[in-house]
Amino acid sequence: MRVEVKVIARAKKEEIEKVSENNYRIKVSPPPEKGMANKRVIELLSEKFDIKKKDIRIVSGETNSRKIIEIDL
Repeated sequence: MRVEVKVIARAKKEEIEKVSENNYRIKVSPPPEKGMANKRVIELLSEKFDIKKKDIRIVSGETNSRKIIEIDL
């Protein structure tokens, strides 16, 4: 499954908001430096879908707030 994600880094409260069927807005507390925000996004998605972190990968947008993420369910 591929999802489009808009990441908001340095958020006070972490949350995942479903915007549409395959579109999410994810707020994370780490800053967008050294991959910290990306790592936290993968952790949150792993918890939400109850899957291992290795089954989630960023397909595009590694250094952008808009990302396409592939999730192996």
